[in-house]
Amino acid sequence: MKHSKREIQTQKRECVFQQLFLSGFYPSDDQSPHLALFLDDTDLLGELELGLIEEMPPEEREELKTRCEAIFALLPDLDNQINAVSEGWKTNRMSRVDLSIIRLALYEMAYDEAIPLKVAINEAVELAKKYGGNDSPAFVNAILGKLAAKIPQQETAPAKDPAPAKSTEEADNAD
Repeated sequence: MKHSKREIQTQKRECVFQQLFLSGFYPSDDQSPHLALFLDDTDLLGELELGLIEEMPPEEREELKTRCEAIFALLPDLDNQINAVSEGWKTNRMSRVDLSIIRLALYEMAYDEAIPLKVAINEAVELAKKYGGNDSPAFVNAILGKLAAKIPQQETAPAKDPAPAKSTEEADNAD
């Protein structure tokens, strides 16, 4: 069965979220053993209903591992940014689900130029609907909205190539 690029990206994001969530139960500076188990254990992947990941070529699994490692390396910085905008709900008081989703989305918003800011927020809210409590989507959206205001917006490419500039001679002849 062929999957759309969006389905694959959503599945990858979900896999990274789950790894971030699981890492909270095994805090250590080196998440590599847990990450390797998570990405290589097909029984575990089947239980988590991540069939797309099971089918994924090794180089794409390696990409997921690299993404997770990058987020783990940035956790103190991500948490500082989250704490700076979350009034009354510092990271140590947030649910692990909400915190994992916010960390992932913030990484995508601030450090992954391939993911548009609005897409990162929308996908985070969808994860919150699927995995969080009743208030999670609104909470995640509010925190990410505050974070988004502090992140320089990505420039969008023009929809089509602009018309080539006229030479001085062409401009003079046009008059």
